[in-house]
Amino acid sequence: MELKITDLTKQFKEVAAVDGVSCTMTGGVYGLLGANGAGKTTLMRMLCTLNTPTSGQITWDGQDIFSMAEAYRRILGYLPQDFGYYPDFTVEDYMLYIASIKGLRPVVAKRRTAELIRQVGLDKASGRKMKKLSGGMKRRAGIAQAMLNDPQILILDEPTAGLDPTERIRFRNLISELSEERIVLLSTHIVSDVEYIAKEILLMKDGRFICRGTADELIASMPERVWSLTVPKKEAEGYLRRYKVSNVKAVPNGAQLRILSAEPPAGMQSAQLQEATLEDVFLYHFGERSGDGNGEV
Repeated sequence: MELKITDLTKQFKEVAAVDGVSCTMTGGVYGLLGANGAGKTTLMRMLCTLNTPTSGQITWDGQDIFSMAEAYRRILGYLPQDFGYYPDFTVEDYMLYIASIKGLRPVVAKRRTAELIRQVGLDKASGRKMKKLSGGMKRRAGIAQAMLNDPQILILDEPTAGLDPTERIRFRNLISELSEERIVLLSTHIVSDVEYIAKEILLMKDGRFICRGTADELIASMPERVWSLTVPKKEAEGYLRRYKVSNVKAVPNGAQLRILSAEPPAGMQSAQLQEATLEDVFLYHFGERSGDGNGEV
């Protein structure tokens, strides 16, 4: 089980949305982490054969996926960020309809639909119309339809977008459960979506992989350190302009700042060194000081 990307590029006129990326994925969860516009969706659409590369290659166990055509799509499950559904279909009807499109025999479709509805926790909502479901329930129905053909490759584009924290945790646990004996590629700009479940995280920026590794490896590779200090409120704006600040908390005697810097901020010896997190790594690579053009922290 090997999904291999080699020197993959996708050019739209003069813009390289994906720019010469390479990686190899085997079983487990892979997190594709980057800010909006990094090229994540374009990469995923090529992995799903919806877009053709300008150059480079994607292979599954040594075979070009575009040459495999339907044989590749039979082992693929895909949940786009905005997936379509008929609002007046019940959850069960929707699943059976998608199963028919995927070519599942009726008896298999019935069995898989019942299994997956139970697995994603929609047992009590199977007879409810799709338009009546909450955002989290719709996403669960979406991942259930992506699993109908028991895919070896499951690709999820921003699967937790718009979900509340409870639904996001439920979704992460479900994805972790579904990752056994298959490759799951999860694209997100939300660090917590992949921090604890991904065997490897790929940071993507401007169409390229800028670094990759486990959460611990990415944290260890960050050259800057994390500091906590408290300053008078009137001075906080100056720090926001000069440094990458991951958190600002109002406290009785001023503002408590969490700052990324190689040295103690502004030479303040009172700054306390903190343990770095994956969110700090994300800020280091994708954040901007508030004084950098129109950037926001």
